[in-house]
Amino acid sequence: MRLGIDIGGTKTAAIALDEADALSEMLRIPTAIGAEGVLETAFATAERMRELAGAPAGGFSSIGIGIPGAVDTSTGRVAHAVNLGVEGLDLGPRLSDRLGVEVRVENDVKAAALGAQHLLAASGEAPRSMAYVNLGTGLAAGILQDGVLLRGASGVAGEVGHVPVDPGGVLCACGQRGCLETLASGSAIARMWPSRHPLPALELFDAADAGDERALEVRERFLSGVAATVRTLVLTADVEQLVIGGGLAALGGRLETGVHRILGEWSAESAFLASLDLARRVRVIPLGFPAAAVGAALVGEQLWPKS
Repeated sequence: MRLGIDIGGTKTAAIALDEADALSEMLRIPTAIGAEGVLETAFATAERMRELAGAPAGGFSSIGIGIPGAVDTSTGRVAHAVNLGVEGLDLGPRLSDRLGVEVRVENDVKAAALGAQHLLAASGEAPRSMAYVNLGTGLAAGILQDGVLLRGASGVAGEVGHVPVDPGGVLCACGQRGCLETLASGSAIARMWPSRHPLPALELFDAADAGDERALEVRERFLSGVAATVRTLVLTADVEQLVIGGGLAALGGRLETGVHRILGEWSAESAFLASLDLARRVRVIPLGFPAAAVGAALVGEQLWPKS
């Protein structure tokens, strides 16, 4: 059994994969904030999953963790996980020492890209290249070429949310103006469509479907931002498939249909874009599929030596 743990800002999710790649039931527990809190959350999750599986101590063949922030995959150290209150934590080595099993750590979006690739392979598809677009509070992507994660010279490959598309646009959290994240993200919707609704994006789409002119305008800007993200990833990495995940993927078919429509409109105006068949490459991940946890379980198979 391979254990995968996805540590998020509010909750931590875990699944186990057996030899046939079948998924166990998912476990969810609240995430404790701070370096020690994150460590205790990961430990408690692993122990509870071991109990549920009826496995002895050290019963998992491998353990992988997906977590926000800058991750040194060679050492298992996490840095700058701001939403978790973690500036620096040797998560892999410390958890491995407590559990007696090697633990490998990966950035959560990159782990989710591996999980999405696993889903495509299970459905009989095997694209040589793909991107997983994490559409949540922020915007980022994990890119795979021939099954290998693309990291870049400093590890920022896939940070497509901070590609400026409007120099005169609003200020982004990164300090630039008009980034894709200011159009295509949960924080963008919150800014453009202020709401007390527990699911502002759902309220926005419902209001647009009902004909609200302001909602129609905001939805169009949001969908155009997602479509621009797709276009950017294809023009830079020429990926065969793009899987949209993250919290806003819960919009499901309405998100996929809207992005396809806008990409189709752009293609009608550009023979070049039409030749790339952008809409065909895009899909929204099935609701409830734990991409980051599945990817973490796969990450755990790649063991690294303790220092």
